[in-house]
Amino acid sequence: MEPSQSKLQAYLVRLCAEPPFRLVSRALVKRFARSMRTQAWWDAVERPHYLMGVLRAVDQAQRQGITEICVAEFGVARGDGLFLLEKYAAAVEQETGVAVWVYGFDTGTGLPDLCGDYRDHPDFYKVGDYPSAVDAIRGRLTNRTTLIIGDVRETVEGFVTETQRVPLGFVIIDVDFYTSTRDALKVLSHPRRNVLHRVVLYFDELDLDFFHQWAGEFLAINDFNAQNAHVKIDKWHGVHKLRPFPENPKLLGMYVAHDLEAISRVALSRPPIARAT
Repeated sequence: MEPSQSKLQAYLVRLCAEPPFRLVSRALVKRFARSMRTQAWWDAVERPHYLMGVLRAVDQAQRQGITEICVAEFGVARGDGLFLLEKYAAAVEQETGVAVWVYGFDTGTGLPDLCGDYRDHPDFYKVGDYPSAVDAIRGRLTNRTTLIIGDVRETVEGFVTETQRVPLGFVIIDVDFYTSTRDALKVLSHPRRNVLHRVVLYFDELDLDFFHQWAGEFLAINDFNAQNAHVKIDKWHGVHKLRPFPENPKLLGMYVAHDLEAISRVALSRPPIARAT
């Protein structure tokens, strides 16, 4: 493609992404686009943040020369998110050639015991909220996906040390309160962790007025960073950049866990990059 053509194409894409054209453009993407990257960029699927996480994980795997990864959802409830995650994993695998396995974690009986104070938002959550129909969910899953039932404070250990075969690249945290989020995040800090250098995270409980830095997922993130020197969780900086729908509130929940210890061991073998003039 000639440079002038490339610039024209880029201009037309940006024009399509501007109000008032973007709504029509998204409708066309939903109808005609086959690329998963295009659908994710245009928010043209039911949960674009899930698809974004899978795609970003695959990109990281390819940079590391890894051909097989896994993704996980903590907090399955009715299974709606897990079914979509499985669907996106299959589509991205077909498009990229990187195998993507899926794991779902849930108690099966709803929210477990709260810690007993404000940190678990007892004014909003109650033991037993969001139970799962485990058998019905399992009946709809393919062999790509494994449903792990039990309290995460117990199941994460067995997952890392016995079940997990390939690096973890994307994690959805939807377990609602502090203690369960804290326990789910141990999949990233375990001494035998098997993760990509950068693991995309989506936190589902960050965008309502009663959430704050001293409870819930915010507190779990802060505690994780304070207690772990080798892995740090930070916002996904630039996630809103140039997207047609940057106001999507789900983007506020997109984070990245950086394995600083593993990154420190990297030595690039490519030639130096020439600075553009």
